[in-house]
Amino acid sequence: MKKSIIMVSIIAGIALGAAVVVAQTKPTIPVIVKDTTSPYWRAVLAGARKAGQDLGVNVVGFGNSDANGQINILSTAVASNPVAIVIAPADFAALGKPIDEAAKKVKIIGIESAADSKAMTSLLTTDNLNAGRIAADALAVAITRSYADTEGDVAIITAMPGIAALDQRAKGFKEVVAAKYGALDIVAEKTADGNAATGINIMKDLIANVADLRGVFVADPVMTVAVGQAISEKKSDDKINVVGVGSDEMLVKFLQDDVITGLVVEDPFRMGYEGVKIALAASKGEQVSANVDTGVTLVTKANMGSARSQELLKPKVE
Repeated sequence: MKKSIIMVSIIAGIALGAAVVVAQTKPTIPVIVKDTTSPYWRAVLAGARKAGQDLGVNVVGFGNSDANGQINILSTAVASNPVAIVIAPADFAALGKPIDEAAKKVKIIGIESAADSKAMTSLLTTDNLNAGRIAADALAVAITRSYADTEGDVAIITAMPGIAALDQRAKGFKEVVAAKYGALDIVAEKTADGNAATGINIMKDLIANVADLRGVFVADPVMTVAVGQAISEKKSDDKINVVGVGSDEMLVKFLQDDVITGLVVEDPFRMGYEGVKIALAASKGEQVSANVDTGVTLVTKANMGSARSQELLKPKVE
């Protein structure tokens, strides 16, 4: 582990050093995310790079899901004298003090997730409570359309325990169901272990054992794919409406094929773009918002062909 962390630091230093040499006349903003391969984080980095092009900023992207790895990248980034740093903290507690220290020398802008620090100049996140609320309304509308009434059993499925964003989505969903749809009964709230196979089994068990199951809210894209797979394999013709959060190619296909009803989609491209834009403004001493909601959009089969839906479902990541 120690050797890999040292290598991360060396690689980060080489990349930042090269960036400074290549773009001496441009301000540099490192963008530290949790991964550079997933569609979500690739879209974040694409947005950051586009902001760099538009604003004349040299954007250097890094990805690491390990807290220690991020801490080393952050330290190396600070030492390279950037005008600001954008970071998606991999761990709330572990990144707190390192961000506090970094912020003594450079403006720190957080994206996607918070850290145990009050030193961030701005934090850009998805309003996950609102994502759950939107999903509740969408699921209620779908159930009404399928059954001519807004009643019956519904379930909630999330990928893993203890993930703040997923907990907030479930909370928002339950709030709206309780306040507006009293005839909908949340009969199950299931948490998986992050594996799609577990999600498939959870959904198959619900199909087999909940006779009046009319809807499912799924709080993340991995489990939404799993639920869609289970529903596509079920034998009965009873309609189970599914609203999930996130998007990828399989989810778009499930939406097209009426396997799932709706997707509450985040805007990672905007998160990356606005993160760099706000970082540059803050570096110049301009006033910036302490908290920014980068928004969510409900995409259904009816509106998935719109220009806005296509931007969200298929962000340009190159």
